[in-house]
Amino acid sequence: MQLLNTLYVTLPDAWLRLDNDTLRIEVERETRLRVPLHHLTAVVCFGHVGLSAPLMHRLADEGIALVLLDSNGRFKARLEGAVSGNVLLRQAQFARGADAAFTLDMARSFVAGKIKNTRQVLQRGAREAKSEAEAAVLTRRADDLAASLRALPEAAALDAVRGVEGEAARQYFSGLPLLVRADLREHFTMDGRTRRPPRDRFNALLSFLYAMWMNDCRSALEAAGLDPQVGFLHALRPGRAALALDLMEEFRPWADRLALTLINRGQVQADDFDLREGGGVALQGDARKAVVVAYQERKKDEITHPLLAQSLPLGLVPLVQARLLARALRDDTMPYLPFVPK
Repeated sequence: MQLLNTLYVTLPDAWLRLDNDTLRIEVERETRLRVPLHHLTAVVCFGHVGLSAPLMHRLADEGIALVLLDSNGRFKARLEGAVSGNVLLRQAQFARGADAAFTLDMARSFVAGKIKNTRQVLQRGAREAKSEAEAAVLTRRADDLAASLRALPEAAALDAVRGVEGEAARQYFSGLPLLVRADLREHFTMDGRTRRPPRDRFNALLSFLYAMWMNDCRSALEAAGLDPQVGFLHALRPGRAALALDLMEEFRPWADRLALTLINRGQVQADDFDLREGGGVALQGDARKAVVVAYQERKKDEITHPLLAQSLPLGLVPLVQARLLARALRDDTMPYLPFVPK
């Protein structure tokens, strides 16, 4: 199993071209980087990045996904070659998607994983809080998430599961700003989760990190032979990678943790954001590059997988979870277990 080697291009006005078996990045006709194609599984471009037609053809031939995002990380397009994977597995996936009971169980699993991991974020914050009052607030929010977990088995319909998830998210995001250093909260406050566009710096950073996790989850599902469009928790819509969104839920807290680290260590600062007319907030170019580097480094962190009982890089976990998901679709006796490290 190989780590998802993704090239993120954040340089404004960069031009990507094919140079024999190498991808070359130019800015104003000056070569900035060369990457051998055999090192890549995906190329993700933020904002105004140009690509040559020969390069796009070669990426498709090599099975290297090309993903285009806007400067905020919002999905715009994806170029892929011929569809590969196990057609029998996809057939099983489609059949499971039509099974109401199985769909409900899967939705509960994805939400349970997300709530357990977000609860760990708040519990850790409570232990490290500088004041007893803030520790008490964070502990209450963690207790609220525990109550959501207890309510989850009683959710007898998809809308009920989504309602539990929504309430848990509201409680979580009301406590998350307390994990920001007190002297930085003036600039990194948030009033709940906002997107399209993000309305504050914290949300802008989260949106950018979520976009990268989303791409890795989608690539992992495709590597496992699954169709990322056919999910269980998220409603099916044309052009929506519902299963990738499902899988991503348990990884959102990892993005949140990295966002807090970047803010609290001063690696991302208040003046790294553009405050736009209409209230939208966007991460600037140089800061985007720093966040991408930090994200790639975080993916190298060794994590003990609770089911496999072995250490592996965090960046491999989406691939492991995608394979566990494929196993659950094939075998009624092997339910899907979300990634919840101890």
